[in-house]
Amino acid sequence: MEKFRAVLDLHLKHHSALGYGLVTLLTAGGERIFSAVVFQCPCSAAWNLPYGLVFLLVPALALFLLGYVLSARTWRLITGCGCRARASCGCGLRGSLVCAQLSAAAALAPLTWVAVALLGGAFYECAASGSAVLAQRLCLDRDHSCAAELPLVPCHEAKASDVQDLLKDLKAQSQVLGWILIAAVIIILLIFTCVSRCLSPVSFLQLKFWKIYLEQEQQILKSKATEHATELAKENVKCFFEGSHPKECNTPSVKEWQQISSLYTFNQKDPYYSMLHKYVNRKEKTHSIRSTEGDTVIPVLGFVDSSSINSTPGL
Repeated sequence: MEKFRAVLDLHLKHHSALGYGLVTLLTAGGERIFSAVVFQCPCSAAWNLPYGLVFLLVPALALFLLGYVLSARTWRLITGCGCRARASCGCGLRGSLVCAQLSAAAALAPLTWVAVALLGGAFYECAASGSAVLAQRLCLDRDHSCAAELPLVPCHEAKASDVQDLLKDLKAQSQVLGWILIAAVIIILLIFTCVSRCLSPVSFLQLKFWKIYLEQEQQILKSKATEHATELAKENVKCFFEGSHPKECNTPSVKEWQQISSLYTFNQKDPYYSMLHKYVNRKEKTHSIRSTEGDTVIPVLGFVDSSSINSTPGL
């Protein structure tokens, strides 16, 4: 029991890092399966390049879009926007900053796919062997038949041994590009994390407290929403069968739901911990909390919008 509790505490404290780690492992495993089972280079001058690029980039694009779909902030940003621009739709600079943060988070899985694929080398070998530009560079000072036989290299069908040896060069190029990509991502991530932390308007311990508050708020909100929805459903069903009028049940209005569903913005004058916290402490009952002078989007506080009643949106 103590071991289970220790594992649960570890998950609660580091659920974000564990989630990213799991996504990375699944993506890397998926790439290995695709490379070994599905991928078969056609070894054709006309098809090598498009075939290799499709396997290298199209799954990465699909994973990038999936990252948007699985993000709670995406649906918080666009739900209810319709065809008309509204303050809650995140227009202008605020919306651009949020989209940039969403893109950065969604890029983890596709970058992992591309990096692992480049380290494996199969996709790059196939694509590069069908490139006329690379063929001129690789076949420099070689036999005139090199360019014609280069597309056959991934299938080990090149007749000239010196041409078949180019497979090692292609694999080396692919792995070097893979390590360069990994190093670049790590450096950019480190710089972004350091800069965002340096620009944080609150201290390290307050950020910890903030995250604890959000977890508790969402748990209580879900519990209360379930209780309220159950009571409302029971009352409606009861009135339907008995033919009576329902008793009054105080449910938040559409406008009130819109207020607390807006994207979070930080204000130095009133540093609330969530849009719900900001809403219940508003000075005037008719006052809108979605756009106030001094509101700014802080990258390090992006976790405020990421928390939701359900971590995965229902589609």
